[in-house]
Amino acid sequence: MSDSVDHPTHYNAGTIECIDAIASATIGLTGIEAVCTGNIIKYTWRWKNKGKIEDLRKARWYLDRLITHLSKDDNESNPVSGEDASSTT
Repeated sequence: MSDSVDHPTHYNAGTIECIDAIASATIGLTGIEAVCTGNIIKYTWRWKNKGKIEDLRKARWYLDRLITHLSKDDNESNPVSGEDASSTT
Protein backbone atom coordinates (compact mmCIF):
# COMPACT_ATOMS: atom_id res chain seq x y z
CA MET A 1 0.00 0.00 0.00
CA SER A 2 1.13 3.53 -0.61
CA ASP A 3 1.93 6.13 2.00
CA SER A 4 -1.25 7.99 1.05
CA VAL A 5 -3.16 5.04 2.50
CA ASP A 6 -0.89 3.82 5.31
CA HIS A 7 0.60 7.11 6.49
CA PRO A 8 -1.03 10.12 4.82
CA THR A 9 0.78 13.37 5.57
CA HIS A 10 -2.37 15.07 6.87
CA TYR A 11 -2.53 12.46 9.67
CA ASN A 12 1.06 12.83 10.81
CA ALA A 13 2.42 15.53 13.10
CA GLY A 14 6.03 15.21 14.10
CA THR A 15 6.52 11.70 15.42
CA ILE A 16 2.88 11.07 16.34
CA GLU A 17 0.33 9.65 13.95
CA CYS A 18 -3.31 10.60 14.42
CA ILE A 19 -4.52 7.00 14.70
CA ASP A 20 -2.16 6.44 17.64
CA ALA A 21 -3.42 9.57 19.40
CA ILE A 22 -7.02 8.46 18.86
CA ALA A 23 -6.26 4.98 20.21
CA SER A 24 -4.82 6.49 23.39
CA ALA A 25 -7.55 9.11 23.80
CA THR A 26 -10.39 6.61 23.48
CA ILE A 27 -9.16 4.03 25.98
CA GLY A 28 -12.09 3.30 28.26
CA LEU A 29 -14.65 4.85 25.92
CA THR A 30 -17.23 2.81 24.03
CA GLY A 31 -19.94 3.34 21.47
CA ILE A 32 -20.89 6.84 20.45
CA GLU A 33 -18.50 8.40 22.99
CA ALA A 34 -15.52 6.66 21.37
CA VAL A 35 -16.72 7.43 17.84
CA CYS A 36 -17.33 11.11 18.50
CA THR A 37 -14.09 11.57 20.43
CA GLY A 38 -12.10 9.86 17.68
CA ASN A 39 -13.70 11.96 14.96
CA ILE A 40 -13.21 15.19 16.90
CA ILE A 41 -9.52 14.39 17.15
CA LYS A 42 -9.29 13.31 13.50
CA TYR A 43 -10.87 16.44 12.07
CA THR A 44 -9.04 18.88 14.34
CA TRP A 45 -5.80 17.03 13.63
CA ARG A 46 -5.98 17.34 9.85
CA TRP A 47 -7.90 20.57 9.26
CA LYS A 48 -4.91 22.69 8.31
CA ASN A 49 -3.53 20.15 5.82
CA LYS A 50 -6.70 18.75 4.28
CA GLY A 51 -10.25 19.95 4.79
CA LYS A 52 -9.72 23.46 6.17
CA ILE A 53 -12.93 25.02 7.55
CA GLU A 54 -15.05 22.04 6.48
CA ASP A 55 -13.02 19.77 8.78
CA LEU A 56 -13.47 22.22 11.67
CA ARG A 57 -17.23 22.17 11.04
CA LYS A 58 -17.17 18.37 11.06
CA ALA A 59 -15.27 18.40 14.36
CA ARG A 60 -17.84 20.79 15.80
CA TRP A 61 -20.68 18.53 14.59
CA TYR A 62 -19.19 15.57 16.45
CA LEU A 63 -18.51 17.71 19.52
CA ASP A 64 -22.12 18.92 19.57
CA ARG A 65 -23.31 15.35 19.15
CA LEU A 66 -21.14 14.19 22.06
CA ILE A 67 -22.35 17.04 24.28
CA THR A 68 -25.97 16.22 23.45
CA HIS A 69 -25.37 12.54 24.22
CA LEU A 70 -23.65 13.29 27.52
CA SER A 71 -26.28 15.86 28.49
CA LYS A 72 -29.01 13.30 27.88
CA ASP A 73 -27.18 10.73 30.00
CA ASP A 74 -26.58 13.30 32.73
CA ASN A 75 -30.25 14.32 32.80
CA GLU A 76 -31.38 10.69 33.01
CA SER A 77 -29.02 9.86 35.87
CA ASN A 78 -29.65 13.13 37.72
CA PRO A 79 -33.28 14.13 37.14
CA VAL A 80 -33.08 17.06 39.57
CA SER A 81 -30.07 18.64 37.88
CA GLY A 82 -30.24 22.38 37.83
CA GLU A 83 -31.97 22.48 41.22
CA ASP A 84 -30.23 23.26 44.47
CA ALA A 85 -29.73 19.87 46.14
CA SER A 86 -30.50 21.42 49.53
CA SER A 87 -33.98 22.45 48.32
CA THR A 88 -35.04 18.83 47.66
CA THR A 89 -36.36 17.03 50.72
